[in-house]
Amino acid sequence: MSGEVPAPVRVLLADDQPLVRTALRMVIADIEDIEVVGEAGTGDEAVRLTTELAPDVVVMDIRMPGTDGIEATRRITGGPAATHVLMLTTFDDDAYVYGALRAGAAGFLVKDMALDDILAAVRVVAAGDALLAPGVTRRLIREFANRPAAAPPPPPLPAITDREREVLVLVGSGLSNAEIAERLVISVATAKTYLTRLLAKLGARDRVQLVIMAYEAGLVSTSR
Repeated sequence: MSGEVPAPVRVLLADDQPLVRTALRMVIADIEDIEVVGEAGTGDEAVRLTTELAPDVVVMDIRMPGTDGIEATRRITGGPAATHVLMLTTFDDDAYVYGALRAGAAGFLVKDMALDDILAAVRVVAAGDALLAPGVTRRLIREFANRPAAAPPPPPLPAITDREREVLVLVGSGLSNAEIAERLVISVATAKTYLTRLLAKLGARDRVQLVIMAYEAGLVSTSR
């Protein structure tokens, strides 16, 4: 019996620049497993259309007039819809990346990245994973390190094993499951098991939140 063809990933494009939305829509139009179900020019519109259309992924610009992408992301990820948000950012000059992570963004797209990488990112996030490339992770950590302490330190991490702590450090450093497995001389399946345990023990939504927790707990060096 032949398997059923999976439904395409349903994407909402949220950007205040029509040219950006048009370019992405044109690229996705030729892709069988991804479809654009709507476009939004403001954060408020993105929240409304997410409620109405229930897309799998929202590709969200950080900087938009009125309700920005961070607040829109917070509303979307805090709502009942199982929608993932990919932030669209010009990372070099964007001061809001940390806020986007805290708001529940599952990853980042850089506006000048290759189109194939953008499509791959949409698929990864739609599958329930988080996308945070090692290079982006390192730059995030450097930015975090330069921020003044604006709030009391978070409570200590719940009890985790020494091996789970090792895995958390490597996740926080931006390593993939395959890289973690190679570093610790374990199988990829075992690395995934440790990741699943960490998510459950720490109450983290996804890999991105684990990166934040590793940083905030002081487990990741900021000197790199």
